[in-house]
Amino acid sequence: MDNPRAQGILEGMERDADILIVGGGLNGPALALALAQGGLLRVCVIDALDEAPRRDAGFDGRAYALAMASVRLLTAIGLWPELEAHAQPILEVKASDGRAGEGPAPFFLHLDHAELEEGPMGHMLEDRYLRRALLDAMQAAPGITHLPGRRVVAQEAGPDAVRVTLDDGQSLTGGLLVGCDGRQSGTARRAGIRRTGWSYGQTALVCAIAHDLPHHGIAHQFFMPPGPLAILPLPGNRSSIVWSERDETAQMIQALDDAAYLEVLRPRFGDFLGEIRLEGARFTYPLGLSLAQSFIAQRLALVGDAAHGLHPIAGQGLNLGLRDVAALAEVVLDAARRGEDVGAALALAEYQRWRRFDTTTMALATDTLNRVFSNDNALLRGLRDLGMGLVSRTPALRRRILREAAGLEGELPRLLRGLPA
Repeated sequence: MDNPRAQGILEGMERDADILIVGGGLNGPALALALAQGGLLRVCVIDALDEAPRRDAGFDGRAYALAMASVRLLTAIGLWPELEAHAQPILEVKASDGRAGEGPAPFFLHLDHAELEEGPMGHMLEDRYLRRALLDAMQAAPGITHLPGRRVVAQEAGPDAVRVTLDDGQSLTGGLLVGCDGRQSGTARRAGIRRTGWSYGQTALVCAIAHDLPHHGIAHQFFMPPGPLAILPLPGNRSSIVWSERDETAQMIQALDDAAYLEVLRPRFGDFLGEIRLEGARFTYPLGLSLAQSFIAQRLALVGDAAHGLHPIAGQGLNLGLRDVAALAEVVLDAARRGEDVGAALALAEYQRWRRFDTTTMALATDTLNRVFSNDNALLRGLRDLGMGLVSRTPALRRRILREAAGLEGELPRLLRGLPA
């Protein structure tokens, strides 16, 4: 920040908390818990949404694919024993080309968790269970202050502290400000951090279905010309659907009543799970790539979608956010244990070094996958099917993809190895 007056005001100022987190969705509370459990830091979570909607026990159709490494993080912060009973293990992944009305072609990529020898490659978990578990844990954790229904309207950073102003006029001062407030991050915008990205001209239609036949823990990905259709197993005879269509088509489909919506879905879905029925609400969200040009600024770090928003084709959105959580928690706690300033430039530079390359690599991979697979070019379809078939028949390549999908490759922070931060 270049405001000399604010620089002076913030020098030597007593802090209300060590860490101020803006955003109370999933990444913000997970980071708060990881930091508070280190026993060294006071954390404040500022959440624009009231607590009641986040505690809604009704099933609204939203669910997340948690990689094995993310499950290890949830175990390390004490949540997984409660959540596991509500989760569905992902035992296999099958990918194939498809066209509406034809059903899926024979699968060209098959991944089986047995090759990992470490358990399921991931789990599906409904949003309602994860959000409530995070809220309950924050409420019980010493060192965490949760401020629901409050918005940050201004922020300023100085050499010794960062200060935010809330919509009720209250000011809070901390050593580090963390933006966990999504792709439209006000935290990033107020810090002058720009974004790079583009729209894919696609919209994701998201819902959950019940079906007559069991899914056996198998996740399916059908690559349709307009975009991929993911069928992800939930507990019981239910599955989560993430279905990409061109923007105009998606708007028309979303406007249909439930019966007509299912009539559009059925020829794309096929009949391999028997008759299907809608469960919960239906959602849409536009698909695009959005990368913050920096993950850090003076006394500020960005986490999750505030730092990076990717196409869901690889199912890595929340998992990448939890990787950010694990890396930032480790960097900050290690600095605190050494008696250093947790918001100092050195610690933040280490966080950016750790996360930016991984995120950029994943962004390029998902962008390429979407462009290669979301089309109906006969030559390209033949080449990609041949290439993926070769991967499926090569054990070393198959195992590498399995480990990547499970989040087990690369330089892993302690939380992603199931250890305390």
